[in-house]
Amino acid sequence: MQSVIVQPGDPARNFSLKDQNDKTFDLYEQAKKRTLLSFHPLAWTDFCAAQMKSLEDNLDEFGRLNCVPVGI
Repeated sequence: MQSVIVQPGDPARNFSLKDQNDKTFDLYEQAKKRTLLSFHPLAWTDFCAAQMKSLEDNLDEFGRLNCVPVGI
C-alpha cells in the first residue's frame, strides 16, 4: 500500500484518542466545528510545552472561530 500525503483542507479520517483525563476524544464528534490538530512529538521540550500553553491560552479565540484545538 502506498502512503498518501495529506494536504491542508483534506478531510481527515476518524480517530479516537484518550486525553489526559482519560476521556475519549473522537474526531467525528467535532464534525460541525473546525478542528486544529497540533502535533507535538517532542512534548517534553520547552518549545512544545510553549506550543501547548499557547493552545490553552487562546481557547476563547478558538471558540469564537468555532474551532477545537487538539494537541497530540
